[in-house]
Amino acid sequence: MGFSSNMLSVLFILFCYLLQVNIAINTITSSQFIKDAETLISKDGNFTFGFFSPKNSTNRYVGIWWKSQSTIIWVANRNQPLNDSNGTAAISEDGNLVVLNGQKQVIWTSNVSNIATNTSSQFSDFGNLVLLESTTGTILWQSIQQPSDTLLPSMKLSINQRTGKNVKLISWKSPSDPYVGNFSCRTVERLNIIEVFIWNGTQPYWRSGPWNGGVFTGVHTMTVAYFFGFRVGDDGAGNIDIYYTLQNDDEFLIYQLTSQGKLDETRWDDEKKEMKVTWTTRESECDVYGICGAFASCSSLSSPICSCLRGFVPRNIEEWSKHNWTGGCVRRTPLECERVNNKTTSTKEDGFLKLKMVKVPDFAEGVAVTPEICRSLCLHNCSCIAYSHDSGIGCMSWTGNLLDIHQLQSGGLDLYVRVAYAELDRGRIKTSIIISTVIIGTLIIVICAYFCWKRTSNHPAKLWHFIKSAKKKNNKAFPIFDQGGSPENYTSDNAIGEMSQVKLQELLKFDFEKLAAATNNFHFSNKLGQGGFGPVYKGKLQDGQEIAVKRLSRASGQGLEEFMNEVVVLCKLQHRNLVRLLGCCIEGDEKMLMYEYMPNKSLDAFIFDPSKNKLLDWRTRHSIIEGIARGLLYLHRDSRLRIIHRDLKASNVLLDEELNPKISDFGMARIFGGREHQANTSRIVGTYGYMSPEYAMQGLFSEKSDVFSFGVLMLEIVTGRRNSIFYDFENSLTLIGFVWIQWTDDNILSLIDQEIYDPSNHNYILRYIHIGLLCVQEHAVDRPAMAAVISMLNSEAALLPPPSKPAFILRQDMLSSKSSINNVSITQIGGR
Repeated sequence: MGFSSNMLSVLFILFCYLLQVNIAINTITSSQFIKDAETLISKDGNFTFGFFSPKNSTNRYVGIWWKSQSTIIWVANRNQPLNDSNGTAAISEDGNLVVLNGQKQVIWTSNVSNIATNTSSQFSDFGNLVLLESTTGTILWQSIQQPSDTLLPSMKLSINQRTGKNVKLISWKSPSDPYVGNFSCRTVERLNIIEVFIWNGTQPYWRSGPWNGGVFTGVHTMTVAYFFGFRVGDDGAGNIDIYYTLQNDDEFLIYQLTSQGKLDETRWDDEKKEMKVTWTTRESECDVYGICGAFASCSSLSSPICSCLRGFVPRNIEEWSKHNWTGGCVRRTPLECERVNNKTTSTKEDGFLKLKMVKVPDFAEGVAVTPEICRSLCLHNCSCIAYSHDSGIGCMSWTGNLLDIHQLQSGGLDLYVRVAYAELDRGRIKTSIIISTVIIGTLIIVICAYFCWKRTSNHPAKLWHFIKSAKKKNNKAFPIFDQGGSPENYTSDNAIGEMSQVKLQELLKFDFEKLAAATNNFHFSNKLGQGGFGPVYKGKLQDGQEIAVKRLSRASGQGLEEFMNEVVVLCKLQHRNLVRLLGCCIEGDEKMLMYEYMPNKSLDAFIFDPSKNKLLDWRTRHSIIEGIARGLLYLHRDSRLRIIHRDLKASNVLLDEELNPKISDFGMARIFGGREHQANTSRIVGTYGYMSPEYAMQGLFSEKSDVFSFGVLMLEIVTGRRNSIFYDFENSLTLIGFVWIQWTDDNILSLIDQEIYDPSNHNYILRYIHIGLLCVQEHAVDRPAMAAVISMLNSEAALLPPPSKPAFILRQDMLSSKSSINNVSITQIGGR
């Protein structure tokens, strides 16, 4: 009996202790506090309040996170870190929630004045830490009213119209330092127009465009259906609030302001148990506020991205040609109303030119009137230089410089820009000239055809002789007919499929004899390499210029289509990281392309050659990787044509005399339309080992196909190893598979080419391997776009997501042992 009584006493004491611990980890009171390593946990277990250290930092902070410490959503002592693990979070004598260091000094406080000392702090299921008056339950302070860098559901960004006080997001200084950074995100209200801005210090960095009651009109991906949860409200106390709610309780979505000034929308992927970025404010350079200056528009699909509005010309043409657009544009023709005001006679009235689907300029003035009245008000006010109308906003007008106009791919508003009557006439005259030219040209062709027919109708032999003579005199004009085909039935997956015949007149054309002389009659000693299309020779023109000549082999089963495709693509592209096409030759069966000569040949001749890879130190390889990335970004986003290369590999990257990379061989390239993001083909072309899984298996290709190839190439450059060689004969691992195994086993040192390894570069090289693995992830949607890749390469501070398992970790020839109807081109080209 005595033993049982003692056991019950022990169990009762243990129960009381556990009860006290349970209370302590859910609530902070004047007598209960939490120490480092202890936490408060929300009832649903998703949110945690406690102490943490950011990645690559030993400092300790008090904050709130979702699921794991990789998603910190709020920080208390962000400007005053603890340097040890002796901190506590407690209720102070004055009733405030405080963070104390090991010497019991207050380093952070909720700072509520005139409160009762009987308070406690509780943690809600919505990630909100609150300070309560214990007897009444009145909320005295809550963390969602003092956000850090993250906007949670129902958390409000607000501005007080009377005091100007803002509740805003402020970025971290870096991914490893929560200290207040340079960027802030807050609501702006000007003359009844509400927008969201990101500021870099005191300068605007990004702008959402006006709110129309359903969407922010400057965000092209924002639709009512997609961003249904956003709201803008007035609380009656002068506060304008912007917030969002989630329709699905199982969903978790936040907006986080990064240390680079991007506002990222991230969603919880329950299947992968990680947060994924699903939208960002920096999708292109055009998202940077005012990048093109005044009276200019930015389009990410154009090259260059900036262009003056119709009726305007660059303020400084020399700076504009150097892509320094900050000076903006000025009006080409003075407005008629200005002449009238200057008492100059005028009989013609100004008009408006329409810009469709744009993010309208900053500094709009709003008034609630109909579209007709809106136009009339602007037309009869000489100070009004543009207007726009939206049913949810009303009339917007501008009287100053038109700044931060962004041409969107979808959404946006129509903007009407005031121009002089002469500019309207210029447009009408141009249209009339085009119509007249077409009509007159058509008549001339019809008349000439009629007389030719009359002259040859009775003499069929003359007609045949006429055609043969024309072909003989200008064989260059019949590149497709020489093969027995016709423009009408000549179709392709490649660029020429989009542009029909090539305009060879845009290129400098060379005679066969001149190229034969330059290459010493294509002597074997001048041969640089051999591909599926034929050989490449080094040549020297009479003026001393060195060239590389690609000669289409007559016996080649492929090549004509690739040849024509390369002409189409390269004659439209100019970039320092793309090889430059100098000209072409088409005579009889001979078809050749002339390029700038690359004295260091191709990249594979260096990185896979033990005697040469010592010449590529880490700094050089870093520069080569960035150069290739910039070239791809130009192809995908910044060129006049949107190009998917489809055959990016080490042998197709040439090196000039300073080892600068230039992407070459566009025979497999494909031109995409303005809104086309993915295409399908039944003819798979490219090189195994560099081909993305969706392309190799299903014929689907997109920008992400090139990103996969870039990732493979990047891993080859860093490791100095080919992707196609066995690295584990038992498991048949390719380089990708080998890198993945070593990455997951945390054995990265075994991957790095010893010729470039230096302890001072360890973290940098590790980061590049990380980025390479992100590029070769199996699912295309998981791979970053090239713009994001360049941002990762250039910013050591950018936080990289963990990579998922890559595709093709086994050697490709084992996978291809399965039956396939794909027509794959495997080229063994040498450098030029």
